[in-house]
Amino acid sequence: MAASLHIAGIRKVFGKGAKAVEVLKRIDIDVQPGEFLILVGPSGCGKSTLLNIIAGLEEPTEGELLIAGKNVIGIAPARRDIAMVFQSYALYPTMNVADNIGFALEMRKVPKETRTKRIAEVAAMLQIEHLLDRRPSQLSGGQRQRVAMGRALARDPKLFLFDEPLSNLDAKLRVEMRAEIKRLHSVSGITTVYVTHDQIEAMTLGSRIAVMKGGILQQVGTPDEVYTYPANTYVASFIGSPSMNMIRGRVEVAGENGRFVFEGGSLSLPCPAAGDAILGLRSEHLHVAADAPWRGTVLLVEPTGADTYVVVRTPAGDMTSRTKPHAPLKEGDTVGLEISGQHTNWFDAKSGLRLEL
Repeated sequence: MAASLHIAGIRKVFGKGAKAVEVLKRIDIDVQPGEFLILVGPSGCGKSTLLNIIAGLEEPTEGELLIAGKNVIGIAPARRDIAMVFQSYALYPTMNVADNIGFALEMRKVPKETRTKRIAEVAAMLQIEHLLDRRPSQLSGGQRQRVAMGRALARDPKLFLFDEPLSNLDAKLRVEMRAEIKRLHSVSGITTVYVTHDQIEAMTLGSRIAVMKGGILQQVGTPDEVYTYPANTYVASFIGSPSMNMIRGRVEVAGENGRFVFEGGSLSLPCPAAGDAILGLRSEHLHVAADAPWRGTVLLVEPTGADTYVVVRTPAGDMTSRTKPHAPLKEGDTVGLEISGQHTNWFDAKSGLRLEL
């Protein structure tokens, strides 16, 4: 049965006195039974430290941690009923796949008949039945990662923890394994916490995303919420590829028929309260238009197959527009830019926090 996870006021400080470093600053997250939560952020943001605290590999300096309603702080990892998959596969090289999957069950003195049945069930779930007699050296990277997941899954844990499990795989295999992990979660229903620095993984895998920076939780929400309504400029820049376009300027007229003035141009669109602000625009909401008054010079044209990204240099900064494939544009062209007014994001110029219309 899937378990809930309650994280409240978790702090972690390494070192003492003048050398103390606070790497987690009062993290609060509630994970519902069966949920797939992604912890995402750059290196050093504290996401792996938080995962290690959940696993019991680190103890928090302060805070409360409950799994299925039970306080697990001070309880050894082996008694938390969790399973963890690491970036390195950590398989036993002298054992075949079946023995690797069943090792934890053997250590728990699970009867051989029950163990064999569970290994077969997990192998079928991961579609690796044909690999059970092979050793890790005879497997590809993707197959090894499936075996590592199978070993964790065989225990039927309350929580499934992933620590950047796809980092060692090539791009094509990463895409395949993302789909495999998502399917596995759908089939098993086990509550999952997954750490990554890759925002594409975060967007495609998670039912909710927790964005972290410098040990501080920036925003928690569904992929659509975090992408469409970022809480601040950091989340807006980190989530989404390419990054959100940011235009610094001033709201001269607020309201439905507002006016935003910035270096090199102005826009008439719904605006927040008058004052210094940042207008955020996703590339799909910024369009190249020959006659638009906001002008710039094409700096770069990047065909990607289904879309073409056009980087336009303007007095307000370089702006990226997503346009149709085979767009008749080249470097050095002078073009206009226009926006989809209903798809704007506004942020306070000083704090970077989201402003509502």
